[in-house]
Amino acid sequence: MAKNLRAKIPASDTLIIRDVNENTAKRFVEENQETIRNSGAKEDTSKVLIAQNAREVAEQSTVIVTSLPEPEHVKDVFYCMLSPGELPALEKERLFIDTSTIDPASSREIANAIHTTRQGRFVDAPMSGGVVGARAGTLSFMFGASSQTGELIDRVQSVLMLMGKKAWHMGNSGTGVSAKLANNYLLAINNIATAEVMNLGMRCGLDPKVLADMINTSTGRCWPMEINNPVPGVVETAPASREYAGGFGISLMNKDLRLAISAAKESGTPLALADKARGVYKAVEDEHRGKDFSVVYKWLQEQSATQS
Repeated sequence: MAKNLRAKIPASDTLIIRDVNENTAKRFVEENQETIRNSGAKEDTSKVLIAQNAREVAEQSTVIVTSLPEPEHVKDVFYCMLSPGELPALEKERLFIDTSTIDPASSREIANAIHTTRQGRFVDAPMSGGVVGARAGTLSFMFGASSQTGELIDRVQSVLMLMGKKAWHMGNSGTGVSAKLANNYLLAINNIATAEVMNLGMRCGLDPKVLADMINTSTGRCWPMEINNPVPGVVETAPASREYAGGFGISLMNKDLRLAISAAKESGTPLALADKARGVYKAVEDEHRGKDFSVVYKWLQEQSATQS
């Protein structure tokens, strides 16, 4: 995402980055400089600076984009940016865009902290598309903004489109993360169903590629079947074809499912498959921690072998 930002913002603009993994940040700067040298441009025409903390990013930036794993991480970073005291004034109002997937209550808390202190505008803008979409700049964003004014919405969309291909305004603060949790609950269920169907078909003697091709032109078509197929070799670019490395980690799916269930309870919404899916993902994470969430298929194979 940072690479796409640097490539698409004006060359005269400065990109300030902060990552708890200092080696990652240093490598990004080095890769950016190498790209500039290869293009024949002068190195000082495209600036990337490393901030020492989140507050430093906020002090110097008109647009701040955050992407973090859990609600507590998001709160820690934002409260670090907001203290101590008021941020220095800039020519343009600060825009805080959080692309993390967290619970709506935490997102609204952060929005309130920013808006009541008049430090800028906060937007919750989680994304869909995974690692592949982040690299290709084809992510889809769903965002919530407290203001309905076209100027703010246009400004948010112009930033998000530097990293993606779609940006939907879902409504007020918190609606972006609510939409993402709804999407990822469906993804969680589809992923298990896809793994089960592929396992069933292969155990019945079907060729996995033929089965996947048939389903992808039929009513069972879905992202886990077509793009992130869990059977090694069916989709060469899928994590399953590289031993389930990379992609959308099983721990992140577990987190999103937990948050979706919490949001459902808060809104009094029944989820018939939630507890069963949660049990599956907990068991899979215990056995295959660190792998892409499509490793559910491998776990099912192991269960089948145990029962045989």
